[in-house]
Amino acid sequence: LSKVDRIIDSHEKKEASLIPILQEVQGEFGYLPEEALVRIGEGLRIPLSKIYGVVTFYAQFYLTRRGRHTIKSCQGTACHVKGAKIVLDAIIKNLEINPGETTEDLNFSLETVACLGTCFLAPVIMIDHDYYGKLTPGSATKVLKKYYAKEIVEGD
Repeated sequence: LSKVDRIIDSHEKKEASLIPILQEVQGEFGYLPEEALVRIGEGLRIPLSKIYGVVTFYAQFYLTRRGRHTIKSCQGTACHVKGAKIVLDAIIKNLEINPGETTEDLNFSLETVACLGTCFLAPVIMIDHDYYGKLTPGSATKVLKKYYAKEIVEGD
């Protein structure tokens, strides 16, 4: 965990540095491994229970490995009315995971959100930083396949 030590050393050793350090460590690993949290606690002299309190309070932090791509499925009112549930069901069936889980190949993590702020595109999903709207179960499946194809092409 020398990467974690370098991140800790680049900040002041005080409690106010906790969130920026957590953000940097997560940026490095894609999530917050338990060993890293222990090391942060030792480095900042903060009890592990307090660190877990911060990590579990803020939705931006993850304690488990995440996929290369994060899918956020909007379940807000406009999306709900226009069929977000059947679109989400198609994604769940295709990826064989539930919201909050990551595919075994670590390609996708799936989340549901209350609103993506793009009601005019309802129903909408966001993959990484890209929005896909006016979806049907079929068009959502095509979007997922595009990301698998992208991985294969980029992997060559």
